Amino acid sequence: MSQWPIGVFTSLDAGLGVQIDVVAELKIPSIHLHAPHAGNRNAARAKEFLGICADAGITITCVFCGFEGESYADIPTTARTIGLVPEELRQQRAADARLSAQFARDLGCDTLGMHIGFVPQDRAGESYRNLIQVTQSLLDELASHGQKLHLETGQETAEHLLDFLGDVNRPNLFINFDPANMILYGTGDPIEALRKVGPYVRSVHCKDALWAAAGERGKSWGREVALGTGDVNIRAYLETLKEIGYTGPLTIERETPEDRAQQKADIQTAVDLLTSLRAEILG
Repeated sequence: MSQWPIGVFTSLDAGLGVQIDVVAELKIPSIHLHAPHAGNRNAARAKEFLGICADAGITITCVFCGFEGESYADIPTTARTIGLVPEELRQQRAADARLSAQFARDLGCDTLGMHIGFVPQDRAGESYRNLIQVTQSLLDELASHGQKLHLETGQETAEHLLDFLGDVNRPNLFINFDPANMILYGTGDPIEALRKVGPYVRSVHCKDALWAAAGERGKSWGREVALGTGDVNIRAYLETLKEIGYTGPLTIERETPEDRAQQKADIQTAVDLLTSLRAEILG
């Protein structure tokens, strides 16, 4: 695969990604796949999906976990419901992540992705220490199968995320960098954050967003918009990816499944933009 192949976030029966027929139609060569619901996470479904991908020349580079009961309705709800952070669901969701990891193996994919949730601020607290242990256990099992985990950015500052990665201290834990999420959650300038966490970045999303009003950042959502029309500065983003030595896929994420036609159009626009900028920046 050449440097910076284009990708797109894709869904089967869960998640907000584009459908696989659109990926094939737009001739996009790689995908991040949102893991399907439990009933469809089996070897037979994986074989069927792999056949579709093979026919279209599509490579699966990451399988993302999703958990029942998650809600992005607003930032407080997100903090309560997302990832492994909710204590009453932590063990159940860690077990579910293991099933997604098996599905990824059935797809021949060595990378699992996840929003771990709002990592507790108190690094000495019981909830934080237990989250470290649960994450380590999951990572150790992934490592036994030659797999790694990419945590998606946005819900923590770059500094707190680096603290967490250091405390987990596992060689198969990395970052999926999403610049728009830094803006949506109000957790920091995405370009500055990318430079700070650069050594851990092994996959990225290409997504754009507008900041919430200054007094509302971190309290109310920013707004996701089509790539190139928000506050990320996509040219600076790609230039910084080059600066940190990132060579993997540029995976487009456009979360507008309520309007599939517009979602498809926005993805095509993103493909064109990234293709043009890639040629300029890489020469």
